Amino acid sequence: MALYFRTPQLGWAVGAGGTILKTSDGGKRWKKIVSGTTATLSGIFFVNETLGWAVGANGTIRQSQDGGQTWHAQFVDTQVSFYGLSFLSPSEGWVVGGNGTILHTTDGGAHWGDQASKTNAALYAVQFLTAQHGTAVGAVGTVLMTDNGGVTWTAQDMQGAVTLFDVYFSDASTGWVVGNAGAIYQTTNGGNQWIDRTLPCTLTCTKLTDLLRVRFTDPQHGWIVGERGMVYRTIDSGFTWIEQGAIAKASLFGLSFPDGTQGWAGGEKGTIVRLSTNR
Repeated sequence: MALYFRTPQLGWAVGAGGTILKTSDGGKRWKKIVSGTTATLSGIFFVNETLGWAVGANGTIRQSQDGGQTWHAQFVDTQVSFYGLSFLSPSEGWVVGGNGTILHTTDGGAHWGDQASKTNAALYAVQFLTAQHGTAVGAVGTVLMTDNGGVTWTAQDMQGAVTLFDVYFSDASTGWVVGNAGAIYQTTNGGNQWIDRTLPCTLTCTKLTDLLRVRFTDPQHGWIVGERGMVYRTIDSGFTWIEQGAIAKASLFGLSFPDGTQGWAGGEKGTIVRLSTNR
């Protein structure tokens, strides 16, 4: 399950069969919400406590204006699957998906316009720090960056063809992308250069873990989750990553930190796990 927590108490999770869950008590109880779709949902984000979007298969974009209690469809002229989304305000946001698709809205999703990515690679995640500066990542080592709101996207040379599943910038200079077979790349100059920090295979390692989500709670402290429930943590700005072991029997592809003290990971088979940052 993908998930997003707006506050330590208020969060949402999405998954297969159009599943949308909501908690208002910090994950003690989850309420199933009627989503109005059976499409697999792979991303969710709320820009405040009432207004949010969920995206998924077959060109699905759904919006809620009441904190996730009810959802309605937003029309897009494509059937590609959407995997990631990033909203800066109630009006402006982006979604990314299959076949290099990047869509942009300036009216809260009433209208979506196509942006030219110049790639056919599936795009799995997107993050905008400002209305101008954004990054999207995906298959075959794809990292795209824009400094004009997506009017033009420029491919970055990543020296490899691993699939990249997530991107997270903690500020305009410092960012990370993660992907399959332990891939981690870090930039300290806004994406002009990327440093390969791929995890080594240790003595007990039989297969490098696919890394599916990365988030930082501050410039020093970050988390990565991946397949087979694996969790990695850094306390030195990503220069070293410490394996925390498996926290679930399922692959984890959701990660959200509403504040610096606690977070949540979500994954296959409805898995939702609370993370304490003082572990």
